[in-house]
Amino acid sequence: MKGSSYTLPAKRRWKGLVIAVLGLVFLSMLVPLACLLGLHNGLLSASGYTNEQHSSTSDDIRVYDHHDGNNRRNQSEQDKSTKVDDLLHRFRPTLPKDFQSGSFEEAEPENKTSGFPVIVNVPKQLPRENSTTTGKVEVAKEIKGVDDSEKSCEMKFGSYCLWRREHREKMKDALVKKMKDLLYVARAYFPSIAKLAAHDKLSREMKQNIQEFERILSEATTDKDLPPQIEKKLRKMEDVIARAKSFPVDCNNVDKKLRQIVDLTEDEASFHMKQSAFLYQLAVQTMPKGLHCLLMRLTVEYFKSPSLDMDESLAEKYLNPALHHYVIFSSNLLASSVVINSTVMHAEESGNQVFHVLTDGQNYFAMKLWFFRNTYREATVQVLNIEDLNLKDHDNATPLHLSLPEEFRVSFGNDKPSMSRRTEYISVFSNSHYLLPKVFPTLNKVVVLDDDVVIQRDLSTLWSLNMKEKVIGAMQSCAVKLGLLTNYLGEKSLDGNSCVWMSGLNVVDLVRWRERDLTKTFRRLVQERLSTGKVLSEAVTLRASFLTFQGLVHALDDAWVLSGLGHDYGLDVNAIKKAAVLHFNGNMKPWLELGIPKYRGYWKKFLNLENQFLSDCNINP
Repeated sequence: MKGSSYTLPAKRRWKGLVIAVLGLVFLSMLVPLACLLGLHNGLLSASGYTNEQHSSTSDDIRVYDHHDGNNRRNQSEQDKSTKVDDLLHRFRPTLPKDFQSGSFEEAEPENKTSGFPVIVNVPKQLPRENSTTTGKVEVAKEIKGVDDSEKSCEMKFGSYCLWRREHREKMKDALVKKMKDLLYVARAYFPSIAKLAAHDKLSREMKQNIQEFERILSEATTDKDLPPQIEKKLRKMEDVIARAKSFPVDCNNVDKKLRQIVDLTEDEASFHMKQSAFLYQLAVQTMPKGLHCLLMRLTVEYFKSPSLDMDESLAEKYLNPALHHYVIFSSNLLASSVVINSTVMHAEESGNQVFHVLTDGQNYFAMKLWFFRNTYREATVQVLNIEDLNLKDHDNATPLHLSLPEEFRVSFGNDKPSMSRRTEYISVFSNSHYLLPKVFPTLNKVVVLDDDVVIQRDLSTLWSLNMKEKVIGAMQSCAVKLGLLTNYLGEKSLDGNSCVWMSGLNVVDLVRWRERDLTKTFRRLVQERLSTGKVLSEAVTLRASFLTFQGLVHALDDAWVLSGLGHDYGLDVNAIKKAAVLHFNGNMKPWLELGIPKYRGYWKKFLNLENQFLSDCNINP
């Protein structure tokens, strides 16, 4: 008896402990299951929306699911609209700070003349430290005068739109987009249908379809992600929407919701267009990784190598005015190498050719080693660091820096809507070009080449060119007359009928330049314009260049240069083959992945891709 009196309570305690443990296990399984079932609808979200955003939508749908209370059926339309407005406001995309205060901020239109040009500065490749640290592209604001609604894509975003059309891919989410469209329409009609007590069945069916679409879109971004029999689900949703449209509903409310959705979609499309154009500009102006690798390797190799002794005979060639001297302003090693190689390859006699490459301190050592180790037939190459030059009569307190040719995109509207707008690219001298007479005091004539040109013919005839007392020989682009730019340049003394002249290939008579002291004239014009503070700083160089050389430009024959290979997809193949010089002006330079593929071969063939440094850096444009 005593044994039983002690064992029975122990058994009871053991059974109680087992029951308690089983209860805890059951509750631990039941609570998560209840949470999952209860929050299932709230956790589903349409593709592209956050959980917080979609939960608001689900709450709206659940409100209309109950029809047994007069208070909810008689809820004011204003309260419902406020909920949707708040939801749409949260969905509305917000531009990053770079967009609101940076490159794509639109100017307020003042002059509504449709023929007034829109001029945008197209900067050259950014310095490496700028492109990697800030990530912000500085582009001049568009000039005032063209209504935003009338601007074409190319006028707003330049070559990006041409590149986008050329590289447009086949749509891979057509069904997904169609599902989203149907979901938007169903959401717009659902509040009105839910208020109709006689159509509870349609209301429940519409709600089920909405939730089904939301579940699918939360997992699918392309058509291949969609489940089987999606066509059947689409037809079912279309049928539900068609029946909802057949009932008399508050059309004003539906119209309001649909307009809100349209506005939201337009804002999103505009945001993504600006974001894509921003990334395109960033890719255009940022140094490619392969080129950055090449410069770093060459710089390291320069300091590891013994001193690069220069032959004394080369020093004599640098100063000999009887030879043919070519000047290239460049911070791009590959581009300047192609210019020199293409010029030498087509020259009948390369022994009298001397190339002067003016670069900055960042690229100097890499270029020095590259042109020392690579030969270009019998031609001579000199690399100069413009920052280290000790120029006569130059204020030492003002440091020298390299500035590349300025490029501008000029877009013109038309008075007649039936006529298409046109966009032109013009390039002019930079501040560095006006140092030529001081950098080369012993030379009488030089040919200035931009680093985005390819030579296809012997240029020796340029040295016997009769320029008829003019200072520079240049290609003229009569598609843009100076008279069309007076509002932008702010100068009425310009000859309105004169064509703009282009950099790229320029013959410069340094003797006449010095006689007229054009460098002093240019600097005076720049200072005068900057002191007014009424114009964009990017326009100062453009205006000063045109005024400095007004009446002093000798027009070269059109057969010399063909421009547009950096932005125009429609150039004639025969014209490309006949041109003596190909100018890749525009954003789509041939050394970039964004370059126009069908033109890149004319540039690429002058690269020695078997070079060890190019192979190590995986450079294959």
